[in-house]
Amino acid sequence: MITVQTSVNAKIEKVWEFWTTPKHIQRWNNPTDDWHTPAVENDVKAGGKFKYTIATKDGTISFDYEGIYTKVDKFLVIEYQLVDNRTGSVQFESQGDKVIIIEIFEPEKAHPASEQKEFCQGVIDNFKKYAEAN
Repeated sequence: MITVQTSVNAKIEKVWEFWTTPKHIQRWNNPTDDWHTPAVENDVKAGGKFKYTIATKDGTISFDYEGIYTKVDKFLVIEYQLVDNRTGSVQFESQGDKVIIIEIFEPEKAHPASEQKEFCQGVIDNFKKYAEAN
């Protein structure tokens, strides 16, 4: 399993909204400025589906990150299963005006785990930057 985390200086209500709302996801869901998320579908409930199209801005790489939510406990945890059956979770630990976000997921086999961790840490760090600036 791979674990990434960050601490966001914002209240849990804002963090949850920015983490789950498509218009916000499109603005933060990229590891670097070379990437973007041009399309997002997100039905945040147990049994709800999600699909993020993630791509490099120059068009050389594009993939869909998609699956189904297996557990959603608002302001606490989101658990999911991807279309390739890998699983993961995102935990939200509210501490007043700060939220610790911890994402744990099964790596896929096509790319080194270290690359996947770096990519996802970049995404979660970009979320922190976006949430604190907006």
